[in-house]
Amino acid sequence: MARPIEKEPEKVLIVPVEEEKVEVLTLSSDIERWQPKTELGRMVKSRQITSMDQVLESGKPVLEPQIVDMLLPGMDSDLIMIGQSKGKFGGGSRRVFRQTQKKTREGNKPKFSTYAVIGNKDGFVGLGFGKAKETVPAREKAVRKAKLNMMRITRGCGSWQCSCRTPHSIPFAVKGKCSSVTVELKPAPKGTGLKAEKELVKVLAMAGIKDVWSKVRGQSTSKINVVKALDAALMKLSTTKVLPQHIESLAIRAGMLPKEAEKKIE
Repeated sequence: MARPIEKEPEKVLIVPVEEEKVEVLTLSSDIERWQPKTELGRMVKSRQITSMDQVLESGKPVLEPQIVDMLLPGMDSDLIMIGQSKGKFGGGSRRVFRQTQKKTREGNKPKFSTYAVIGNKDGFVGLGFGKAKETVPAREKAVRKAKLNMMRITRGCGSWQCSCRTPHSIPFAVKGKCSSVTVELKPAPKGTGLKAEKELVKVLAMAGIKDVWSKVRGQSTSKINVVKALDAALMKLSTTKVLPQHIESLAIRAGMLPKEAEKKIE
């Protein structure tokens, strides 16, 4: 019998694949490559405006997020739990993305929305809402809008139980409303902490408020309305006019605090 011809094993040629070169841009390089398109952006890039207080006092709208990146570097950001995962009888756990979908002839078209908060934990905070077909663009859009909605927070010591005269809380009680939800903030004595709803604590901590009492009324399961009501309440802190004789008694300070005052609060 003829012996079967043994086939030689196929030789596999392994060609080393070159690693892809990914260019990671730092904040400084981003700002160097930034070409402002607005008058306010050009003034910030040329160092004619050097603080966020000057930007807000100018009354001009912030239309470029690089303005905030340049004036307030190293800010923290977080996402608010506005969505809920699918679960039996509506018992799904909370999540940062809220998913909705539209019925079409081609099928279901889902969209994801999220709420971002960004701040320096020292008197500046911003809230932004983003919606897109995917989660990553929705998050980036929310962070970008939060930078454009940056506001200056007024802090103080308005609690009758405390006489420290340091801006650790808020100077007076404020209310904010969105749809059926009402959020009320009240000054608290030093050492109380943030006695608020879990998602509101994220925003208050980013703003630099350390002690506060809060109360939420209405349909509080809608976290988007709760956050919008808090945004309206924080806006009243900076828009409410105070008599000059009350500024020192309530230790009212707007925006960032000097380093010496921060040490006293700690």
